[in-house]
Amino acid sequence: MKESRAMQKLPPYLFARIEAKTAEAREKGIDVINLGIGDPDMPTPRHIIDVMAQEIYHPENHQYPSSVGLPDYRRAVADWYRRRFGVALDAKSEVVSLLGSKEGIAHIAFAFLDREDISLVPDPGYPVYNIGALLAGAQPYYMPLLESNGYKPVLADIPTDVAQKAKLMFLNYPGNPTGAVAGLDFFAEAVEFARCYDILICHDAAYSEMAYDGLLPPSFLQAPGAKDHAIEFHSVSKTYNMTGWRLGWAVGNAQAIEVLGRFKSNVDSGVFQAVQRAGIAALNGPQQCVDEMRAVYQERREVAIKGLEGMGWKVKPPAASFYFWAPVPAGHTSASFAEEVLEQCGVIITPGSGYGQYGEGYFRIALTVPKERIEEAFARMAKAGIRG
Repeated sequence: MKESRAMQKLPPYLFARIEAKTAEAREKGIDVINLGIGDPDMPTPRHIIDVMAQEIYHPENHQYPSSVGLPDYRRAVADWYRRRFGVALDAKSEVVSLLGSKEGIAHIAFAFLDREDISLVPDPGYPVYNIGALLAGAQPYYMPLLESNGYKPVLADIPTDVAQKAKLMFLNYPGNPTGAVAGLDFFAEAVEFARCYDILICHDAAYSEMAYDGLLPPSFLQAPGAKDHAIEFHSVSKTYNMTGWRLGWAVGNAQAIEVLGRFKSNVDSGVFQAVQRAGIAALNGPQQCVDEMRAVYQERREVAIKGLEGMGWKVKPPAASFYFWAPVPAGHTSASFAEEVLEQCGVIITPGSGYGQYGEGYFRIALTVPKERIEEAFARMAKAGIRG
């Protein structure tokens, strides 16, 4: 049998390779410290689990759910946006539930891209932005995210002929893998660009609640005119330590939300209703757990700063997200450095090249293990003579 041309174009998924390397090392008896995957290690808050435990017994939750989400869940999302960002959303027409934001980010490409179309993709960036376009048979155009520009694309550098063929633009702030943040001034610039070229902006806000030193990153939808040209993806995954629950949403432009919901109604059967009820408890319930989560990551961030600086790196601490993005030592590629750290130290880091060509020369560390393990990881690296 022969797979499709679209599948043949896909690279192996970055985190699948990391999981395979981790399993291989552990089979050899190595005590692996995995700083490679951004999967929170802290448990889902108890009040959310308690709601799930109750809802799972209700027979009405055992049937097919709505493909676009329970009305109560969509209202909870809209209410959360109003409280957190001051953004008004119509829960019926401007909110759709997702099986985690990753699902919607991949599916939006199928809903809007034809074969000759272009999707504007940040590089380095979350691999699914690129993968969605490739699977849809469209063409990604990579927007360089350079340190010199605060890891924001220079929209004026996008050729006019490319912009005219583009239908989607993906943005992600706070950013993965760089940890960069963007303000409403940049978002307003992006809205104007989208207006000029009739582009739908897809903003991934998964890390909006993971910020430090009192920073509150904005929603893209706070920019004037944003709902005319944009949707925003988000989820409960990082904010409430619910990555495995697979629950997210897209909000914003009503036409785009309807198209995405219509696509989903043809390819999936929605999110298990008990999970949606737990999501309502997360969004509407006490938010002290989010403050506690931020405090834990901030403490880990300080440990990572100390460890990296102790080995000679000059690092700019991330203002948000739970990632460190740093240059590899001279003489290494991203992949060769990651391999050396694994082989010599039993520590998994992510090669920046896995996020695109402009990620080459960097590596990413995720603060998703206890601070003691982060300290041990850097101690192993220092003992092995690794220097920045």
